[in-house]
Amino acid sequence: MPSLVGSHTRRQQMQPTQNNQHPSRRHRWHLAEALPWVIAVGAYFVFPDYLAFGTQILITIIFAISLDLILGYAGIVTLGHAAYFGTGAYAAGMLSAHLGWNEPISGLVLAGTAAAVMGWISGLVLLRYRGLALIMLTLATAILLYELANTFEDITGGFDGLLGIHISPLLGKFDNDLWGHNYYWYTLTVLVIVFLAARRVVFSPFGRSLIGIRDNVQRMHAIGTPVYRRLVTIYTISAGLAGIAGGLFAQSNAFVTLDVLGFARSGTILVILILGGTGRLYGAFVGAVVYMVVEDELTKLSPEFWEFGVGLVLVLVVLFARRGLLGFITDMNELMHKARS
Repeated sequence: MPSLVGSHTRRQQMQPTQNNQHPSRRHRWHLAEALPWVIAVGAYFVFPDYLAFGTQILITIIFAISLDLILGYAGIVTLGHAAYFGTGAYAAGMLSAHLGWNEPISGLVLAGTAAAVMGWISGLVLLRYRGLALIMLTLATAILLYELANTFEDITGGFDGLLGIHISPLLGKFDNDLWGHNYYWYTLTVLVIVFLAARRVVFSPFGRSLIGIRDNVQRMHAIGTPVYRRLVTIYTISAGLAGIAGGLFAQSNAFVTLDVLGFARSGTILVILILGGTGRLYGAFVGAVVYMVVEDELTKLSPEFWEFGVGLVLVLVVLFARRGLLGFITDMNELMHKARS
């Protein structure tokens, strides 16, 4: 996996992408950017019986966006991003189960804050390393938190899971109904806020410096950029957003298990982002929807061998769409535009 991700990232950096355009041009909104939001709103009316599943897709998109900030824009490859998703999930869950604090919005803020603090503390150590050492240390961080959660099972519930999570109605009026109608809108609203914040970050001078660090860290050092400080900053922001996704997961399911900290979750979100396309933000939308829908349909067809189908899709994307599905769509659109002209 590390070599696959590393070679994919290097190839992406060598190719001309939207990231190389002038910031003022890229910062402008385009009509096509409305498409995923129209689809998200339309899905509520078209698929009313699948809103709980749709909520999980939206949560996964938030998680993928958080990873894209460090992988796609800062070039930080990690195999332990679930550490911060799980921190947020357990923070939101324990806040309700042990302290009786059931208000969802403040609980979500505290979940994101807890994950951001964890990201800042771990980032201060992890980001002093690069390459394979960094990858292994991020994995070790997630494993450490997993084992800590398992050891203190009186607090976390261990393998049995954290029970007793009761979330109050949103704004005192909108409860989490069986079909997930209210939580779909709640999660979509959070996604909009997270996306706008992430977009503001990546199109800011700070975001442009991250791209410079990703592409040529030696040059950024040479011109006096505080590389380490900026990497720690974006790592903290990314962890906070991952914690928000984890908090939403805990609130929407009213249940948290050790799997929120597991390697499978870290690996899956990495696959999702590569599938959609790194360094593009909207790649998180494409990757999450395609992966989760394909997984759901293949699981129905073959509960035992669905992973083979998902793996095959990923291999085809890496071989024939090296910038992800979104990059492939963009490339095809440019070719068609050139053919017409």
